[in-house]
Amino acid sequence: MRKTALKPLSYVALTLLLTFSSCSLFKEVASGDALINEFIKVNMEYWYYWNDKIPTNIDAKLAPSDYFNAMLYTYDKQARPDGDRFSRFLENAETTEASLAGESKTTGARLSLYNINNGISALVLYVLPGSPAAQNGIKRGDIFSKITVDGQLVTVNNYASLLAIGTSYVFTVGRYENSTIVGTDQTKTVVAQPLQEDPMPLDTVYTKGNKKIGYLVYHRFYSKPNNSDQALYDLKMAQIFGKFKAAGINEFVLDLRYNGGGFISTAVTLASFIAKGASDKVLMTRDEYNKNVTPDLQKQYGANYGLRNFENRPENIGGNLSRVYVLTSSRTASASEMVINALKPFMEVVIVGDLTVGKNVGSTVIKDSKKRFVQGIMPIILKTYNSAGQSDYTGGFTPTFTVKESLSQPFYAFGDLRDPLLSEAYFQITGARNARRGISESEPIDRFKVQPQGPETEMFVDNPQK
Repeated sequence: MRKTALKPLSYVALTLLLTFSSCSLFKEVASGDALINEFIKVNMEYWYYWNDKIPTNIDAKLAPSDYFNAMLYTYDKQARPDGDRFSRFLENAETTEASLAGESKTTGARLSLYNINNGISALVLYVLPGSPAAQNGIKRGDIFSKITVDGQLVTVNNYASLLAIGTSYVFTVGRYENSTIVGTDQTKTVVAQPLQEDPMPLDTVYTKGNKKIGYLVYHRFYSKPNNSDQALYDLKMAQIFGKFKAAGINEFVLDLRYNGGGFISTAVTLASFIAKGASDKVLMTRDEYNKNVTPDLQKQYGANYGLRNFENRPENIGGNLSRVYVLTSSRTASASEMVINALKPFMEVVIVGDLTVGKNVGSTVIKDSKKRFVQGIMPIILKTYNSAGQSDYTGGFTPTFTVKESLSQPFYAFGDLRDPLLSEAYFQITGARNARRGISESEPIDRFKVQPQGPETEMFVDNPQK
């Protein structure tokens, strides 16, 4: 099967595909919101997975973000349990594309946010090596009671914009006490800068008796740095699995606890290193588009378009595995869940951690090729199934062994066998515990968590023209 390129859809690409469809319907509107709304209308009516459920007679004079949201088949637990939780309007499409490729303006501290009396507190999940945060001594497990960005206190009302574009951060060091986060008089000042994240910060092998356990921490699905033509991260992944294979590992632990997704093609690459019997002759997943898109794609690229086979990877370790352990959290989403689902027909998948997000649909960035406006849209355009035709995880994957990270317990460095999730997987494999078992119940403060947004929970569709 043809492998798609690692580039997002742009409006240029769309015009090639939609010559006989939506582009013929595009009305040239002078400028401003009317132009953006026409762009939204044409592309949503063609690409949107639920395009047959778009309401009629939407007020075209709405602001673009409101106009886009009015078109959505929005999720409702009772009325629309199959509805859309993930499509979004983009204030800046190119910034979003960079973020999806791992580049963003950041302190280097990846945070889990909490709404404490409408102010934002934070837990540091991990820190990028060499980043401004790392240079200021910030580390995994640190707690901040409040954050100020460019002189503004971060609240539930402004956190999305301030944390996306801010430069000067002041973190007030906090601590977890009596089921809440309290402040201290200590602060840390950090200046954000553009950084490219390496999605694979750690790999190692543990040996216990006759067990050789490979462990990989994987944070995002992308194959190359932003604005690069070199698939450097695919190459690094091949080197890592080559080391695992040479070491003769017979157990494997994949840490996806903070992986909210990314490019589908990279998910195919990762699964191809793991699955037993994987080859380019074996079906991995099937993409389902709406009734408009499907026949057009199949007409241009053949009846098998949307079927994704595994890749041939000589470093594949599946021949020596009967199962794979996957570490998860409430932030594990999208392409991560696609990998879990895709592996299930080929081997036992043992999930250790927390319930995952439940995103079995994919989106793409659609932007204006003429650059008349910076805004864009990221609609859901497909649903993904594994080779057994299964896609029934909108409620998330339930762990085989539930272990939750907790503010009441220490946070250890990745790879430290005292880490509760890794420790549980290690125990299930070897029968030996290196630490007290992690908690399995939520804590009171968990209800104040702010859910991740945007690129943190994406399954991103590659350009179908390439």
